[in-house]
Amino acid sequence: MQDTITREITIKAPMQRVYQAIADPKQIVSWFPDAIEGELAEGQHPVFVFGGHGKGQTYIEAMRPDDYFAFRWIPGGSGFLGDVRTVPNTLVEFRIVETNGVSTVTMVESGFADLPKEIAENSFKQNSGGWEFMMGRLEKKFSDQ
Repeated sequence: MQDTITREITIKAPMQRVYQAIADPKQIVSWFPDAIEGELAEGQHPVFVFGGHGKGQTYIEAMRPDDYFAFRWIPGGSGFLGDVRTVPNTLVEFRIVETNGVSTVTMVESGFADLPKEIAENSFKQNSGGWEFMMGRLEKKFSDQ
């Protein structure tokens, strides 16, 4: 079982703007979840709402403006509500590096090998395609500006 999904995109924007698109609740909903219930702050447990795919509780692991944002969740649209740290989960990390006004965003989701066998493979497949789509939406958010 593969343990990690990695996606990398390049955006013509300073890292501060890119970080805001990832970590600001008003901006993240333009490319990732359709809505957020609760506070998007380190140590909080907001719920991400994905239209027809339901809701999922998260745990904001770390926020380090303007280069790192990380959260834990239960992959695969499980609809889990509660403290995700009490059950097998994955860690989603966004790292941002800027060179001459161009930001490279690397997203890594890890922990699939530690998920229950009955959901690990399907969750990995679903999130692999999902991150391809979502990172494309993040990239498009900046190309449309």
